[in-house]
Amino acid sequence: MPTLATGTSVSNTLRVTRTHSVRQAAGFTLIEIMIVVFIIGLITAAAVITFGGDRRDTELDKEAQRLNALFDYVREQAELQTRDYGFRVNAMGYSFVTFDVLQNQWREAGEDDALRLREFPEGILPEVVVEGRAIVLDRKEPSVKDFKPQILIFANGDLSSFEVSMKREGGSDRARIYTDEETNIRMLLPGQVEQKGPPVRAASRQ
Repeated sequence: MPTLATGTSVSNTLRVTRTHSVRQAAGFTLIEIMIVVFIIGLITAAAVITFGGDRRDTELDKEAQRLNALFDYVREQAELQTRDYGFRVNAMGYSFVTFDVLQNQWREAGEDDALRLREFPEGILPEVVVEGRAIVLDRKEPSVKDFKPQILIFANGDLSSFEVSMKREGGSDRARIYTDEETNIRMLLPGQVEQKGPPVRAASRQ
């Protein structure tokens, strides 16, 4: 076995050198891993700080925006067609109906698909107040078909004073669609602040 001038075996020297190199390489790898873990921790913490306090219920927002748009649409159609419309709602869903002057009764607005029956998303609970009175919402359709609405949208543009609110079951966030003192239809999404003003005005017709 070759030896160095110092009497040390060449193979022993090479073995020591390799061992030192391996240990040194392993040490650098561990440091790199620690750095990567640290960076990931920083990114995660930043994400939590940025988004953790602003968790919006997008499904609740979307449903409120849809209903608000439908009320605006129906009010516009009522004035254009000089026809009375109504809003029917229960705990499961809602639809818009129209008054048939020939039959002298309320009926489904089947000629307009936008006014069809729609169900509330799972876990969203509605509450309705009309002319200052809370409406008890049934959880199923009545056995006898009745299309009489709770909220009226008249052909002259007037409508019942109302508030339809929706909230997530077990949650505190609430979205609201309501009429103001000028019978404008307003919407408040969770987190938005209502502008103060006079009480909601009652409709001029019954």
